Amino acid sequence: MNNLSAMNDRIACDLAAEDRERGITHALVSMDRPLEYWEELSPSRNVLPPRAHARSDAPELSLDGVWDFRFSPGGDAPVDFLGDALDAQTSAEGWSTLAVPAHWQLNGFGSPIYTNRVYPFPVDPPYVPRENPTGDYRRTFTVPADWDVERVLLRFDGIDSLGTIWLNGEQVGIAAGSRLRNEFDVTALLRRGAENVLAVRVHQWSSGSYLEDQDMWWLSGIFRSVTLLGRPVGAIEDHFVHADYEAATGEGQLRVDAVVAGGAPARVRVPELGIDIAAGEVARIPVDPWSAELPRLYAGELVSEGEAIALRIGFRRVEVADGELRVNGVPILLRGTNRHDYDPDTGRVISEERMRADIVMMKQFNVNAVRTSHYPPQARFLELCDELGLWVMDECDLETHGFFPVDWFHKLPGNPAEDPRWEATLVDRMQRLVERDKNSPSVIMWSLGNECGTGQNLGAMARWAKLRDPSRLLHYERDWSCEYVDVYSRMYSTHRELNLLGQRQEAPFPDADLDARRRNMPFLLCEYVHSMGNGPGGLFEYQEIFEQYPRLAGGFTWEWFDHGLRAHRADGEEYFAYGGDFGEERHDGNFIADGIVFPDGTPSPALHELKKVFQPVAFSFVRGKTVVHNKYDHRDLSHLRFSWELHRDGVRVDGGDLAVGHVAAGESGALDVPAFDVPARSDGTAELVLTVRAVLAASTDWADAGHEVAWGQSVLVPAAGAPVESSESPRNVGDRIALGEALFDRRSGDLISLAGIEIEAPAFDTWRAVIDNDRDFSWEPRESRWRQIGLDHPRHVVHAVEVSEEGIAVRGRLGFDGSDLGYATTMRWTAAEGAVSLAVEAEPLGNWDIPLPRFGLRLALPAGFADVEWYGPGPGEAYSDSRQAARIGRWQRSIDEMQTPYMMPQENGNRIDARWLCLSDGERLLRIDAHPHVDFTVRRWRSEDLDAAQHPYDLQPSDRVWLNLDAGQGGLGSGSCGPGVLPAQAMLPATFRYAVTFRPGAASA
Repeated sequence: MNNLSAMNDRIACDLAAEDRERGITHALVSMDRPLEYWEELSPSRNVLPPRAHARSDAPELSLDGVWDFRFSPGGDAPVDFLGDALDAQTSAEGWSTLAVPAHWQLNGFGSPIYTNRVYPFPVDPPYVPRENPTGDYRRTFTVPADWDVERVLLRFDGIDSLGTIWLNGEQVGIAAGSRLRNEFDVTALLRRGAENVLAVRVHQWSSGSYLEDQDMWWLSGIFRSVTLLGRPVGAIEDHFVHADYEAATGEGQLRVDAVVAGGAPARVRVPELGIDIAAGEVARIPVDPWSAELPRLYAGELVSEGEAIALRIGFRRVEVADGELRVNGVPILLRGTNRHDYDPDTGRVISEERMRADIVMMKQFNVNAVRTSHYPPQARFLELCDELGLWVMDECDLETHGFFPVDWFHKLPGNPAEDPRWEATLVDRMQRLVERDKNSPSVIMWSLGNECGTGQNLGAMARWAKLRDPSRLLHYERDWSCEYVDVYSRMYSTHRELNLLGQRQEAPFPDADLDARRRNMPFLLCEYVHSMGNGPGGLFEYQEIFEQYPRLAGGFTWEWFDHGLRAHRADGEEYFAYGGDFGEERHDGNFIADGIVFPDGTPSPALHELKKVFQPVAFSFVRGKTVVHNKYDHRDLSHLRFSWELHRDGVRVDGGDLAVGHVAAGESGALDVPAFDVPARSDGTAELVLTVRAVLAASTDWADAGHEVAWGQSVLVPAAGAPVESSESPRNVGDRIALGEALFDRRSGDLISLAGIEIEAPAFDTWRAVIDNDRDFSWEPRESRWRQIGLDHPRHVVHAVEVSEEGIAVRGRLGFDGSDLGYATTMRWTAAEGAVSLAVEAEPLGNWDIPLPRFGLRLALPAGFADVEWYGPGPGEAYSDSRQAARIGRWQRSIDEMQTPYMMPQENGNRIDARWLCLSDGERLLRIDAHPHVDFTVRRWRSEDLDAAQHPYDLQPSDRVWLNLDAGQGGLGSGSCGPGVLPAQAMLPATFRYAVTFRPGAASA
C-alpha cells in the first residue's frame, strides 16, 4: 500500500475512537508565557478593512526604490531610527541600503532556508525563537503639492513576515499576513508640503510563520510594492462587479455595487454595451461571455464625484450541475499547473515582465488553468490572467504543513485550523483574499489554503466566503468530507484511484450524508504528477482518465518552476542552489526542484510532454481515415490552420494544407488528407510516417501566427529492417580475431576497434543514475533494493568465445556481488561488407522481485565523436511513460545539447526507439542501425559520475564519449511525491533480445 492510500484509509476511520485508544487529548495548548507582539495570534494593528484591487484616476505615489536598511540577528534591537535624521551613533551601527521590494537574504543579509513540510523552528505555537532576524527600513518622501485629496492611505502589498510601521515618529500600525495587502490611513500623520520619514521594522518570524509553511524558500523583507494613495472627496471605497451570464439566452447581467465616501452616488458606464446606470442597478444585455479560451473583456468605468475606476468586465457563470464543473453552461476540463511567485534572482519579487512571460508560456504550452499555490499572487498577475485567458484557483495565504510530522491528523492541539483562538486570524486572511480579487473574471474558485489538516476554523472561513461571494466555488483539498466545499479535491491520487473516482466508486466516507454529498460533486486533482528531477511519467494516462469521465474536472500539475536560486562558485561558474547550499542546518535538499520549467525559464522536457498531452486538438488515424477531435470547451477550430506531411525515413516526400469544416467544441470531424502513392520500397526498409499539424492562423496576444498548437502522427508503413546476413568469416590476427572491419580480443570476445576507431568494448549495463522518483524518500523507493542487488556494479563473466564460419558467439553470465540473481547472456557477432552486426540475448536467472532501471550495453568512443544524428522519436529525451512529445523524424544535436541540466544531476537524455543513429568526429562517422529499435544515451561522463554528482558543476568531461545502446529503460513515474511507474511501463526482468549493426565510414559520405 502506498503512503497516500494508507493515509486515506486512516482518515476514513473513526479518528475520535482511535484517539481515545491512543490516549490523545484535545485540550488547547498552553499560551501562558509572555508573548512578544509578533507572537500574538492577531498581531495586526490599525489595518483598514480590505477592499477590491482597482485602477483609479486618484493620485498615487510609489515608494519603491532604495531605502536605508539595518539588519539585526534578533528582534530586540533599539527602536532608534524613527526621527527625521539618524544621530551619528545610530547611523554608524550597521546601516546600509536595500531595494524595496526585495528579500534581504538575497542581498547579503542572512541566508535563505528551504524546508518543505517542517518548520525551521520548534513547533510551539504561537512562540517563535528569540533569534528572530530583523530588518529596519527608512526612507523619506514628500507628498506632491498638486494632490487635492481628503485622505491619504499607505499600502503594503507584501511584508514577510510581519512589519511595524511608523510615520514621522508615530506608529501607524502593524502589518501581518505576508502575501496579503495591508492598508493604513496616514492622513493625520502626514506633513503636507514637507519631508516625511517612513520607518518599518520587519521580523523574519512571527505567529504568522505557523500559517505560512508553504514548501518554498523562507525569505524575508518588504518584497512587494509600497504605495501612497490619495483619496479625494467622494472617493470610491470599494466596489464589487457582478457579471453573470445566461448561456441559454446569451444574455449578460451586470450589477456593480459601490461604497462611496460620504454615501455619494456612483454610475457605471460600459460604452460598448450602451450601459449607463447607477451603481447597484442591474443591466441585462446580450454579450459575448468570458472564458479562458476566449477571454472577452468589456471596458467600462465606475465614476463617483471624486474618482473614476476602470472596469474590465468578463461575463461568466461558474456552477456545479449534474456533478460537473461548468462555466457558461459547459463542462470544463482544467489542464492546469501550480505556480508560486518566483524568480531565480529576486525570489518572490516578481516583475510584470516575468508574470506575463509565465502566462504566455503557459498558453503556448496548452496550459489553461493555474492554482496560485499557496497564496494570492500579485494583483497584476490576475489582471494578466483576465487579459490572456486562464482559469484561476486563487488560494489563501495559509498552510500549516509543519504540523504534519507531529501528527496533525489526530488534531494535535495547537494546529491553527482547529484551535478556536486562531479563528479570527484565519477568517481575516480569507477576507483579504476575496475582497482584493473579487472582480477578476479569471478567478473561478477560492481555495481556503493548503495542507492545514482539518478543523472548525476552515469551516468559519468557508461560511464567510460563501456569504460574501456565492458566485464562485470553494476548494480545500484536506476537507475530504467535503463539508465546507463545492468540489472534491485530492492530490497525487494513483491512476487506479482516479478511475474509481471518475466512476464515483471511491471508498465511502463514514458519514452517509456527507458521502452522498461528496459523490455528487465534481472531482479535481489540485496537485498531481510531481515534477521533481527527471519526470514525471504517466501524464498521458492521467489525461486519458480525465477525458473519460464527466465527473473529473482535471487538475493542476505540481509545479511550474524549479525554485533554484542563482548562485556562483568561487571561479564565477553559475549554478542554481537548492536546500542545504546556504548552510541550513535543517533543510529538504532538492525537493525545491519540482517544476516543469527550469529556473532560468527554459522549458524542461516535462513541459514539452505536458504540451502534447494537454493539446486541445487531437488526431486519430483509423483504417486510412484521419479524424480531428476538438477538445476545446468553448470554441470551434476556425482559429487554426491545418496541414499534413508525408515522410519517408524522415525525409519529406509530400504535404500540403488541409481544409477543415466547422468543428464545434467537443465535436469531431473527418480530414480529407489528399491521396498519395506510397513510394516503392526497393530494399524493404523504408518507413512512411504521416504527420498532421494544427497551428494558429493569426497572431494572438500570446503567440505569433504559425505557432503549433497540436500535432499527430501515424506510421503508415513501419520499417522492416533486419541484421545483415553474415557474408564474412572470422580470421585470426595474432592473438586477436578479425571479423569484417572489427577486431576482437580472442580470450574475452571484447570488441577492440572498428575500422580503426578505438572502442571500449560493449559491456552489459543495468544501472541508471537514480532519478528523484527512484530514491528512498519516494512512494515506491527502488534505489536501495537496486543497490542491494548490485545493479550499480554489474559483473559479466565470459564462459565461452565460440568462433564459427558465421561469426563469433560470446556466452556468459551477468551477475551481481552478493546476489544469486543474474542473466544468461549471448552476444552474436556477424559481418558483411562494410557492416558488423551484434545480436544480444539475455535470459533472467533467479527470483527477481523488482523492475530494472535499464538493460543494455555501454561502450566508449574517442572524445571527438560529439556530433549526433538519429532517426526516430525526438528531438528531446523520452522514456516509456513520457514519450508523447517525441515525434518521429531525423534529428541532429551535439553531444552537449543532448544533456538535460537537472538541478541535481540524474539520469537524462534517453532517446527512445531510435531506428538508427550516427556519431561523427568531423572526419569519421559511425552509423548504428537498430533492428528494429534501440534506446540510446550519449554523454561525456559515465553513469557513475552522473550518479555521484550533486550539482552540474560536479560533472567533468572525460576523454571518452560514453554511448548506451539499450533494450530499454524503466519508466519515470512521479514517486518522489506520488505514484510510481505503471506496471506496463516498468522494465520487468524479462528475456531481452535486440540487435544493432555498426557501419563505419567517412563523415562526408
